[in-house]
Amino acid sequence: MNDLPIHYNECPVCTSKNIQKVLDVQDYTVSHEIFDVWHCNQCTFRFTQNIPNEVNIGPYYQSANYISHSDTQEGFIYRCYHFVRNYTLQVKRTLIQNTTGKKIGDLLDVGAGTGAFSKIMKNAGWNITGLEPDETARKNALDINGLQLLSPDNLYQFSPESFDAITMWHVLEHVHDLHGYLDTYHAILRKDGKLIIAVPNYTSYDATIYQQYWAAYDVPRHLYHFSPESMTVLAERKGFRIHSIRPMWFDSFYVSMLSEQYKTGTNQYLSAFWNGLKSNFKTLFDQKKCSSVIYILEKK
Repeated sequence: MNDLPIHYNECPVCTSKNIQKVLDVQDYTVSHEIFDVWHCNQCTFRFTQNIPNEVNIGPYYQSANYISHSDTQEGFIYRCYHFVRNYTLQVKRTLIQNTTGKKIGDLLDVGAGTGAFSKIMKNAGWNITGLEPDETARKNALDINGLQLLSPDNLYQFSPESFDAITMWHVLEHVHDLHGYLDTYHAILRKDGKLIIAVPNYTSYDATIYQQYWAAYDVPRHLYHFSPESMTVLAERKGFRIHSIRPMWFDSFYVSMLSEQYKTGTNQYLSAFWNGLKSNFKTLFDQKKCSSVIYILEKK
C-alpha cells in the first residue's frame, strides 16, 4: 500500500472539482500538527486534506485522552462525558427500538469503542455484532463490558439483509472507505431496517463561534466534516433516503468545553456552557443546526 498521505482533487462525496481550502486546524490531542480543511462549493461537504492513510493513521489515536478507546475519566470534562453518557445510552436504545419498530432484533454496531452501547442493547435482548478497529479498545470492551468485538475486516463477510439496524455513533467521519462502507450497509441491511449515523455538524452555532478551534474537527482522526446538505447528497448517492434526524443536545456543551480549552489554553467552563446553550437554543428552531446530528436512514 502507498504510504503517501491522501490528497483529494475532487469532493469525496459529489466528485465536484469546485473545492477550496477554508481552515488550518491543529491536532490538539496527539501530534499538534496542522492540517488543512477543505470545502466543496457544490454539496457543502468538508474534508481533511492530506490525511494519513489507513496504515499510518494509527499513531494519531494513541492518547490516553482518546475517550472512545480508553474510557478515561481523568479530568472534569471527561467525568462530565461519562455522567451524560449513562443517560444518552438509554436514549439511544429507545431511539433504535422506536425507529425500527422492534423491541429486539439484529444490530450491527460499527466503531463500538469499548462496547458501552453494544452492552446496553445486548442487555435489552438484541443480538449484537460489534466492530472496532482499535485493538486496545477491543481489549477494553472485553475487560470492561465482557464483549468480544470483531475487527472491521469482518464487515464485508456478512450475508445480505442480515441486520435490522446498523449504528455508527460518531464513526463515519473516521472511515477511510466511505463509499465501500455505505455500499455494504445497503446490502446487509434488511428492507425495513434503519441505518443510524451520528456525526458532528460544522454548520452548528458552536462550530461557527470556534472556527479552527472547534473540537469536533478533531483532525486528522476526523477525515470528513458533514453538513446536513452533504449528508443528504451522500445518502441519495448510496441508495438511502433520510427518514428523520435527531439532535444530540449534550454535544454542544462537551464540544464547547474542549474548544474553549483549545482556543484559550484554560478551562473556561462558564463561557463554554453559555456557547453550548446558545447553540442548543438555535437548534430549537432548526434541528439541522445542532452541534451533532443523528441521521436515521432507510433504503429507497
